[in-house]
Amino acid sequence: MKKYNVYGIGNALVDIEFEVSPEFLKKNGVEKGLMTLVDEDRQEELLKICDGNQHKRSCGGSAANTVIAVSQFGGRSFYSCKVSNDETGDFYFTDLVEQGVQTNLHGERQEGTTGKCMVFVTPDADRTMNTYLGITSTFSTEELQPDDIKDSEYLYIEGYLVTGDSGKKAAIEAKKIAQKAGVKTALTFSDPGIVGFFKEGFNEIIGDGVDLLFCNEEEAMSYTDTKSVGEAAQALKKIAKTFAITLGPKGALVFDGNKEIEVITRKVEALDTNGAGDLFAGAFLYAITHGHSYSEAAKLACESSSTLVTQFGARLKKDHPKEIYKSLFA
Repeated sequence: MKKYNVYGIGNALVDIEFEVSPEFLKKNGVEKGLMTLVDEDRQEELLKICDGNQHKRSCGGSAANTVIAVSQFGGRSFYSCKVSNDETGDFYFTDLVEQGVQTNLHGERQEGTTGKCMVFVTPDADRTMNTYLGITSTFSTEELQPDDIKDSEYLYIEGYLVTGDSGKKAAIEAKKIAQKAGVKTALTFSDPGIVGFFKEGFNEIIGDGVDLLFCNEEEAMSYTDTKSVGEAAQALKKIAKTFAITLGPKGALVFDGNKEIEVITRKVEALDTNGAGDLFAGAFLYAITHGHSYSEAAKLACESSSTLVTQFGARLKKDHPKEIYKSLFA
């Protein structure tokens, strides 16, 4: 048995969530519905404007949310990332470990500024992110733990790493280590804007293909230059042995290597969609590494994400994932 079900790599960001109006975003020049990279001065400016309006903070970043979900369901996960020795970095490390995730962050950390992601949630449950990467922009092969990658069932690569040269190189190297050791590779596209701007970078990471791809419908169509989910699905089969395309409130379209499976999710009143895709991936990976079919994995992932969007924050309460699992499979 492998030591870890999932070994994730990605940007370590402390998520700071704010409830705002669309008018607030427009007034302050924040582009709604996208993840935008900003410099430290711009983020400090926005933090001052939002002073007193903070909802919560938690260790995050896309892949971090996913591996935390794997752990919450009862799986074994590892996360390679980079934070500094500041207070924010200390908070990140403590929160990650408290969630049961193993990490490379033990020991001395470099001086610098730990990355932060401001998550703006509007009344329509949309989430807009302004991110200052800080020290995570220098995430590199130095943060990889080859022996732990080899001792995992899946390597999970966060698509946001494509935005930086050292992060992209780390993703490519991690994939090489995994493939050589017979470890399956999974990739998430992460964000529609990222897919559009960095398609060639994604092609470099994907190389000869991945075992499992996660994306939403907009990302799928953007990457494949198609106008429908059906067309995108056919094109994705050329680069991914299996995949899961999330369809928002409609559920998901999954390809298990042989057939396409449509999973319908229950209708809910969404308050906050932040982290829904990350949780979907975590629940899905937990399920397929614990004996479940792709159809069952998608049902668990959809139910978990549907529950998450009814509350604020990118993470379910600690024992909630196991309760959801029991309600479906007990």
